[in-house]
Amino acid sequence: MTSSSETRIDRTAHLTRDLIRFDTSNYGDGKSNGETEAAHYVEAELEALGLKPQLFDAAPGRTSVVTRIEGANPDAPALVVHGHLDVVPAIAEDWSVDPFGGEIRDGMIWGRGAVDMKNMDAMILTALGEIVGTGRQPGRDLVVAFFADEEAGGVYGSHYLVREHPELFEGATEAISEVGGYSIDLDGQRAYLVQTGEKALIWIRLVARGRAGHGSQINSENAITRLAGAVARIGSQEWPVRLTKTTRQLLDSVARILGKDPQRVSAEELAIATGTASRFISATLRATTNPTLLDGGYKANVIPDRAEALIDVRVLPGDEVEVMARIRELAGEHVDIEIVHQDVGLETDFTGPLVDEMVSSLQRFDPGAEVLPYLLSAGTDNKALSLLGIRGFGFAPLQLPADLDFPALFHGVDERVPLDALVFGSDVLTDLLLRY
Repeated sequence: MTSSSETRIDRTAHLTRDLIRFDTSNYGDGKSNGETEAAHYVEAELEALGLKPQLFDAAPGRTSVVTRIEGANPDAPALVVHGHLDVVPAIAEDWSVDPFGGEIRDGMIWGRGAVDMKNMDAMILTALGEIVGTGRQPGRDLVVAFFADEEAGGVYGSHYLVREHPELFEGATEAISEVGGYSIDLDGQRAYLVQTGEKALIWIRLVARGRAGHGSQINSENAITRLAGAVARIGSQEWPVRLTKTTRQLLDSVARILGKDPQRVSAEELAIATGTASRFISATLRATTNPTLLDGGYKANVIPDRAEALIDVRVLPGDEVEVMARIRELAGEHVDIEIVHQDVGLETDFTGPLVDEMVSSLQRFDPGAEVLPYLLSAGTDNKALSLLGIRGFGFAPLQLPADLDFPALFHGVDERVPLDALVFGSDVLTDLLLRY
């Protein structure tokens, strides 16, 4: 490792550690520790580079940061480079380290946000330091954004800014952000997955109503019984496989690399063959409907007249109406469905100059590696930007050990990222932003 790399690893790790130490836990439904302190930290880093960041508060404590950087080619469309500052909560007792301590050990930095996505926030700041801090310019104008509230759908972050301040993104046609560009191992061949699409998101609330009464009596209108049946039917529904263009391209490439005939091997088998990445990829073969919360009753001998459940519905782009119709059938006549939050599904082609440059930048630092598209089973702030016609990709480049179960670390216990992966990511990101 060169002395330059040693400096870079210190810088990126320092930024990641500092950002992790801001407890920006987002509990959903508007409840959050807030992003303001972390936003001020990012603001100071950007101002130190001579930039002029703007802060936007969608609500008290819900702060996003945006700045614009002039590129060498002012005629080229602008590129949005974005991350989010909030994280999902962490139960400290379940962790082997303080989830907000930013501890460095075993060649990794540990803490909530190390993977999702304060690592990428730090890589963005490091890359900007390498470019702007040395008197250079990116290839084109950059709109750099650090959003609030991504973990609850972006209501107080990206969606707020897109709706209230669309001028911030004027001239931008493409965007890069999280959950893409990381490496996987395919039988000894390293490949990087660039995210070119996302499933649609529909969070629904089931509300079962019935007749209240004494727990000792016969009650055929028990709200909890009605709710439990609906939850069981929806949660155990086996949705049919449907391969989007992106997933078909990915699985065909996986089959080629592994020397398998895609006509003889099922989509499920090829997805599983991607190893730990199958946590994301297997879920993109079909819709998913996962119960996530139950709420009903208030005493052991009282039958309530109302019970509720939350279901996390993730749907392939274009299947929203069909899937929701089936969910209503499964819920039954005594259970109402309320949509808590809904956001669009996305899919874009794995072609074009930005794709070419992402592939080139990865292969410049890892010659011989494969670069493949994939559809994300979750969602990002690219959903909000798509409402402005901005084409989004997941590109937070990381070269990872083959035995690291990286997808399991998203929202997981003992979230961590290798320090040398941060160096790789910062180098690749810097290269891309200079060349594109």
